[in-house]
Amino acid sequence: MRPHYCSMPDESNPYQILTIQKIIEETPDARTFILEAAGQNIYNYKAGQFLTFNFERISGPARRSYSISSSPVTDEPLSITVKRIENGEFSRYFIDHAQVGDRLQCAGVGGLFTLPEDIDNYTQIFFLAAGGGITPVYSLIKTILKQYPHLSIVLIYSNRSTKETIFYNALLQLAVESKGRLKIDFLFSSSNNILKSRLNNSLLSSLLNEYLDTSKEKTLAYICGPVEYMDTVNITLLTDGIPKANIHKEVFVPYKPESIELPPDTLPHKVRIRLNNRTEEITVQYPVSILHQAMKDGIALPYSCESGQCGSCVARCTSGRVWIAYNEVLTEREMNQGLILTCQGFPVGGDVELEY
Repeated sequence: MRPHYCSMPDESNPYQILTIQKIIEETPDARTFILEAAGQNIYNYKAGQFLTFNFERISGPARRSYSISSSPVTDEPLSITVKRIENGEFSRYFIDHAQVGDRLQCAGVGGLFTLPEDIDNYTQIFFLAAGGGITPVYSLIKTILKQYPHLSIVLIYSNRSTKETIFYNALLQLAVESKGRLKIDFLFSSSNNILKSRLNNSLLSSLLNEYLDTSKEKTLAYICGPVEYMDTVNITLLTDGIPKANIHKEVFVPYKPESIELPPDTLPHKVRIRLNNRTEEITVQYPVSILHQAMKDGIALPYSCESGQCGSCVARCTSGRVWIAYNEVLTEREMNQGLILTCQGFPVGGDVELEY
């Protein structure tokens, strides 16, 4: 019997139901799922964002997010692409058990791995992806090629082999059709060329020098892949002079940091939350985060990874101060604008007001 992860809707169901219309095998361990809304308006989304799904299990509900691989500007149907994760319960469902006609509970669109509002100030974008990290990047590349003709694109894409490279042929076709705007460097760890098989600091610096065609201030960089890969790329980009504000990261496999410092204030404070034209008030005290206290109190807030690495739980702090224990998604600019992560957020110094 197939695992049952997709509950049927009812009138009280807060989720949008998306039906799997088509399944495309990209590699032996990756599938693209074409989705259709069940009698409802489909989501508006930005390139680089993800969908969060609710899965009902005997042990209780769980949420997982999967990046959108379609582009919002190319008239293609909404799709996600999923790669099998070792010991991943839900990726195993998608790869081994999902069928056309399955209905998925979708909690909405989220994610900050998107193009900046001041995109016209930049002239080149470097995308650095490994494995399944190509999924949001693929959406971004298609969107840029269609909508932003002033931008040149460089994709540095790491995999084990051609066979395991998601969108390999589609990317080659995009490069041909772009007439030079999209340059791709595939790196294969199985290659006999040991100097250009695995991305490291030296190789990345060399590739930056080879492809950079503008000033570093006018260059954006987007990184998506395993944590160790992203750390290496991020440090190298900063060392080579790419401004920190120009670097965007998307973590695919959430992990827990080894140690987290204590907040400057561990006293209880009230948090007033405005969401969907209603206001709720809770009392939050470390070590229970704003999100988890809201969940305890029966208040439904958006979330997914619960570890400060996806951005699903982002809210804006309009009064007071929120201390963030761990953050992999918000830029310094976004935090200065009041954005916080409720899954890692704790009120400090007094009461707080948040809005969604």
